[in-house]
This record gives sequence, C-alpha cells and structure tokens, in this order.
Amino acid sequence: MNKDRVEGKAKDVAGRVERQAGEWTGNEEAQVKGAAKQAEGKIQNAVGKVKDSLNKHDDEAAEKDRAEERSEDAA
Repeated sequence: MNKDRVEGKAKDVAGRVERQAGEWTGNEEAQVKGAAKQAEGKIQNAVGKVKDSLNKHDDEAAEKDRAEERSEDAA
C-alpha cells in the first residue's frame, strides 16, 4: 500500500466526518467542504491503487525475467 492510498483514505474519512457534521448542524458550507474533501480522498486513493497495480505488474514481470534467466543458465 503506497502513500497515496493512505493519504487518500484519510482525506475520504475526514471529509465524510466534516460533511456529516455539517448535515447534523445544518451548516451547508461544512457539507460542501466535506464532500469536496471526501471526493479528493477517493480520487487520491484510486490513483494509489493504480500505482500499486503497476508496481505489482512490474514486480511480476521482473520475477518472470529472473526465472527465465535461471532456466537458461541451468540449460
């Protein structure tokens, strides 16, 4: 899990809390700010997931290359 996923999830949760508090108190500005922070967090989390996926793919490709090199060396 990378930094973007952690920070994105934190923003998502903080935004959800702020939005909900705004709903309970009738504060529309807090609702809007919270919803915006929540959306920003969701986007950052999604970016982090993509980065994790790309890193996983790169790691798998590198392992496959190493395995092929070992099999060629054994032959």
